[in-house]
Amino acid sequence: MLRRASGLALRRSVTALGRRALAPTSRSLVSTAAKDLEAMDAYSRTVVGVVQDIGDAVVAINVKGAGGPGTGDSAGSGVILSPDGYVLTNAHVVGDAASVNLALTDGRSVRAAVCGRDVDTDLALLHADQGGLPFASLGDSDNVQVGQLVVAIGNPLPAKNGKMMEGFIQTDVALNPGNSGGPLVDSSARVVGINTAIIQGAQNLSFSVPASTANWVVAEIMEYGRVRRSYLGFNASERRVSRAMQREVGFQKNTAVQTVEVQRDSPAMRAGIEAGDLVLEVDGKSVGSIHELQRALPRPGLTVALRLLRPGAGGAGGRTFTVSLTGEERPSGLSLTR
Repeated sequence: MLRRASGLALRRSVTALGRRALAPTSRSLVSTAAKDLEAMDAYSRTVVGVVQDIGDAVVAINVKGAGGPGTGDSAGSGVILSPDGYVLTNAHVVGDAASVNLALTDGRSVRAAVCGRDVDTDLALLHADQGGLPFASLGDSDNVQVGQLVVAIGNPLPAKNGKMMEGFIQTDVALNPGNSGGPLVDSSARVVGINTAIIQGAQNLSFSVPASTANWVVAEIMEYGRVRRSYLGFNASERRVSRAMQREVGFQKNTAVQTVEVQRDSPAMRAGIEAGDLVLEVDGKSVGSIHELQRALPRPGLTVALRLLRPGAGGAGGRTFTVSLTGEERPSGLSLTR
């Protein structure tokens, strides 16, 4: 409304005044309108360019129901990661299917086998039965900034059974359920996330699995056929820490993870961790919550250094020390909080 009114007023002034110089206010309005149009044009060119660069690497996924066509069918999207046909999508899109149908933008329909799925991150890796396909590259989601332009691409058909998880990218991109499994792309046509969920009635917020998580999941499935996760072997809670303790041990977080119970014959017990110890750092990186500790866990077989604080009698004082802990694969059925 404001830009249209300004432009109309300007045209009338030029008609009435002929060659007279524009007033300072009019020049200011012209400059603002021109900058707005320039910004919108740049935005449009960026979005169009991204779609042109990566659009052919996005596939529509159709999963037939176990009882035949029309019985529990689902649909979603995916992104091709390599020319030999590896495709990344959501685990909830493929469900328990062993294979799915892929529809390419050039009209081809190809079959893809499900290589593996990871329900915790809602990611699944597929392999198409054809090669020579257009593909996209996974970018660095760790460098994504708040307010950065991203573009969500995906199949407009409806999908079902969305789920939520921790550690996602939240955007205001307008998604519908059929976009699940499609890529979230930055202005350089790099995949920074995999679209996974929307919340009905939540001001159009949508969520995507970060590319850094996707890289890890893809590597695990390709090498092991599943995603292996380490565990420490203790129950823990989050405890607020005092300013005095922060200064004394050089800890910047407001809360710390404190062990409550250490399991027998666990990595934690073998490393010398005891109930009541506070975990301050993992390989030099401070952790202040159970979620941060989980994200810092090493892959099975890798060793990390844990800096701990063991409180003194009555919870006062104490000493800090470092232990080495070798990651072991989490036993089946064990909670993620351990």
